[in-house]
Amino acid sequence: MRERRSLKAKLILGDGPLSRVPPLAVFLVVTAVFVAGVLVRGVPGALLLGLLAAGVAVMLAATWQALLPGQRLGRLLVLGLLIIIAVSVVLAK
Repeated sequence: MRERRSLKAKLILGDGPLSRVPPLAVFLVVTAVFVAGVLVRGVPGALLLGLLAAGVAVMLAATWQALLPGQRLGRLLVLGLLIIIAVSVVLAK
């Protein structure tokens, strides 16, 4: 059985600025921005979701070489779903 990852463990190996960000803080910020984007609706909500999508895209590009094909696919699916949700937020009345 695999060991559970510590909630205080580094998200990214290395000494960059993101390596010192607590995973719980990242989760809470991403969740708050996503919920705000969905609840606000319209262009402002789509902009918030677009901001999240841009962040996911940057992280995906930065970690592409280190990811396994299955992990790449999963992250591309998350990115695609986020874009679809952002578009639906704009089009919903």
